[in-house]
Amino acid sequence: MSDTRSIRIDKWLWAARFFKTRSLAKTAVENGRVRYDGQRTKASRTVQAGATLEIKQGSVTKTVIIIEIDDRRKGAPEAQALYRETEASIAARESAALLRKTAALAMPRPTRRPNKKQRREIIQFNQHQDSQSTD
Repeated sequence: MSDTRSIRIDKWLWAARFFKTRSLAKTAVENGRVRYDGQRTKASRTVQAGATLEIKQGSVTKTVIIIEIDDRRKGAPEAQALYRETEASIAARESAALLRKTAALAMPRPTRRPNKKQRREIIQFNQHQDSQSTD
């Protein structure tokens, strides 16, 4: 683990376990979901210790600072030693998770699936609504 080695950003993201495969990491970088020091970058960009990465995965955006450079994928504890997530990023992720959980509570899911009769009634109701909206 040497900080003087030059490693591609997609390979570092794969080694740090942000993406399951290197091709997924490369695609994410090419689609602009990874920013290096606040700017879009190419997958061939070499990373340096101390650089800031913004990684968007789904609805979650993580801001991490590169601590070490390594091109080998290891276990999760060793991979987490390669970077440090910023306090603001952790707080933003936790607040977003809390919002998602409260939104899920506001829209409760049914306890069971509708039976055949109820499904027919739902279909009939929807068809009736569609015919009224076209009139």
